[in-house]
Parts: sequence; C-alpha cells; structure tokens
Amino acid sequence: MPTRNGERHLTGRIGWLRAAVLGANDGIVSTASLVLGVAAAHSSHSSIMVAGTAGLVAGAMSMAAGEYVSVHSQADTEGAEVARERAELSTDGESEHKELAAIYVARGLAPELAAQVAEQLMAHDPLGAHLRDELGITDALSARPIQAALVSAFSFAVGAALPLLVAAIVAETRLIPVVAATSLAFLAILGGVAAYVGGADVKVGAIRVLFWGALAMAVTAGVGAMFGTAV
Repeated sequence: MPTRNGERHLTGRIGWLRAAVLGANDGIVSTASLVLGVAAAHSSHSSIMVAGTAGLVAGAMSMAAGEYVSVHSQADTEGAEVARERAELSTDGESEHKELAAIYVARGLAPELAAQVAEQLMAHDPLGAHLRDELGITDALSARPIQAALVSAFSFAVGAALPLLVAAIVAETRLIPVVAATSLAFLAILGGVAAYVGGADVKVGAIRVLFWGALAMAVTAGVGAMFGTAV
C-alpha cells in the first residue's frame, strides 16, 4: 500500500491476502481429502468426480458466507467503536485529549511533548487520531466483508479445481497416489507464494501449509479406507 512519501508497505495486503490464502488452502485440502476419502472407499470414478464437484460448489459458497458473516461482525464492531469515539469527542474533548496524550507518554514521549502532539493531531483529525492510536483501526486494516467473501469463494474454487482436475484426467488405478502427490505440491507452492507476497520466509510458509494439508488428507483417506473395507 503506497504511503504519502511513496513507500509501499505490506499491511495493505493483509485483508485480501488472508482471505485468498485461506480459501485456496481450504479448497485444495478439503477437495483433495474428499477425493482421496471417497477413492479409498473403493467408489467408482464417476462417484469420486460427483463428490469432488459437489464439495467444490458447497465449499465455495460456505467460504463466501462464512467470511462475509465473520468479517461483517468485525465491521459492525468497528462501526460501533467509531460511533462511541465520535460521541466522546463531542461531549468531553478535554478528557479525550488527555487520554491521547497518555498513550503517547506510554510510548516514550515526554509528557509536555505528548500533550503538544495530541493537541496538534486532534486539531487536524481528532477522530482519526483516536481510532488509529487508541483503538488500532486504520483504513489498511479495516474490515471489508464483501471483498473477503468474494476473494474467499474465488480462491476456494480455484484451489478445489486443482485436485479435481487431476482426478478427472488420471487413471483410476493411480488416482490416490497422484492426487495426493500433486495436491501436496500445490499446497507447498501456495504456502511459498503466500509467504513471499506477505514478506515472510518462503520455506517456512511452504512447510507449514504442507504439513497440515498432508495430515488432513492422510486422516480422511484413512477414514475412507476403514469404512470402505467395512462396507
């Protein structure tokens, strides 16, 4: 996100990056796990594809609804905080000035300087100063429910389509190992790319996503094999 002095920071990516990574990761893991579980239960290739497709559609809709509801709840909370802060500024500006100055003192400024800084910031944008420094609410990190819902649904569908496409083209006898191997590769790439975009260690990001994805697929395949054998 560009700042006034032209610098770009990664915090502007937090909202959509979190939703995109979560959606794509869930899409790969849940669909691959579903495909492996159904395949391990000795189901037909058509049954596997139907289950995987249904999982893609249901998962994308669930991600969109879940993200919208959860992020909208955050937005509602932020809105309530903004309204309360605006009311406090209009009814007791002196106390709000002291409160803001105390925040700057706690951060290391001398009391006199903190009072001057608080006074100047409140003269320029009192509500913005309190939202940022008292409550930690900024434009870059504010909740965006619709954006989160759309990004989550789209990224889930893209992630889910990868193992489903592999399952569609690979021979039924080799479906389980090929889907498992390619899905783990997809997860490693996702984790590495997400870490790179977020400015984190690529290797650590890839390993973290890979581990949990492998665990989910192994457990699901095991359950499918157990119930398939029992049936």
